[in-house]
Amino acid sequence: MAPKAAALVLVLLAISGSRADVNPDEVASVIWKYFTELGSNAKDTVDQLQQTEISKQLNTLLKGNLQSFSAYAEDLQERLVPFATEMQARLAQDSQRLKEQIQRELRELQAKLAPYADEVHQQIGSNIRQLQAKMSPYAEELRSRVDRGAGELQQALEPYAAELRERLQDNAQSIQASLSPYADRLQQQIDGGVESLKERLSPVADELKAQVEQSVAELRRGLSPYAQEVQDGLNRQLESLTAQMERAAEELRARLATSSEELRAQLSPLARELREAAAGDAENLRQRLAPLAQQLEQRVGQTLEAFRQQAAPFGETFGKQLVQRLEEMRGKLDSGAAGVEDHLELLEKEVREKVAAFLST
Repeated sequence: MAPKAAALVLVLLAISGSRADVNPDEVASVIWKYFTELGSNAKDTVDQLQQTEISKQLNTLLKGNLQSFSAYAEDLQERLVPFATEMQARLAQDSQRLKEQIQRELRELQAKLAPYADEVHQQIGSNIRQLQAKMSPYAEELRSRVDRGAGELQQALEPYAAELRERLQDNAQSIQASLSPYADRLQQQIDGGVESLKERLSPVADELKAQVEQSVAELRRGLSPYAQEVQDGLNRQLESLTAQMERAAEELRARLATSSEELRAQLSPLARELREAAAGDAENLRQRLAPLAQQLEQRVGQTLEAFRQQAAPFGETFGKQLVQRLEEMRGKLDSGAAGVEDHLELLEKEVREKVAAFLST
């Protein structure tokens, strides 16, 4: 039994069983990840999986959980895995078909654009310069939001260090009694600050995504006069470019969210250490707390500075990615050779559309 085949079935079952309203993107992501990792033998491996005792036990458990949901959810669970495995089996054939089609279209496009090579180069070059100019303010805005968010969180946490030092002047019993509520407040401040930071940073990805769409639309208008007889090929290339750029925007969003959660994970041990100190005996409490009281402010500052250094350059990195995509497109129009990412981006788009259509029924 292939472990990845087991993962496909279990994740699909978990998605369908967790709620009656299923997100098509979640299902599509599972199918696509499975296709790109496993290859074209999903049907056989899933068939084998159904014969294993562990699979039967897990299916029984999951179906038992489904009884608390609607008949729709149980019906979906029974239909989803066969649909997924059938689609995965078709992907290999569709992938080869799409690869050949894109390669043919790109050769035709390259031949039609050859007489206008200088104009096409200038048009794409102009688009690259415009994109760089537009991305620069967004990169600065993201850096500014990271700095402001981290600064505000640092200001919010600073009083806790002073408060802890003051508490050390009280008697041991008083310190121990108030330490757990103090740790709870510190954790709440950390959680609230991180959530506020995520809310501050998330809109930047949406703004960049909108800018990407505008930039590709401008490139389409600029190149269309030179490719009137091969518009399908041009549109296909621009669709692939858009998909790659939008993926980069989503990756930026994910990286910002991940960095924020890493910040939470690095700050939260401060509250945990305080709770652990409160759980010990009162006699040595001051001895245990004194180093933490001295280090609290410094550790907060170092952690937030590390977050700034990590997250602030994300905007510049994103801009460089977009420019690289445009340079790659210019190279493809020159050579007439398609890259692997071309047909894969479009194939994934088809998968998401088919999954959405399946779930809508």
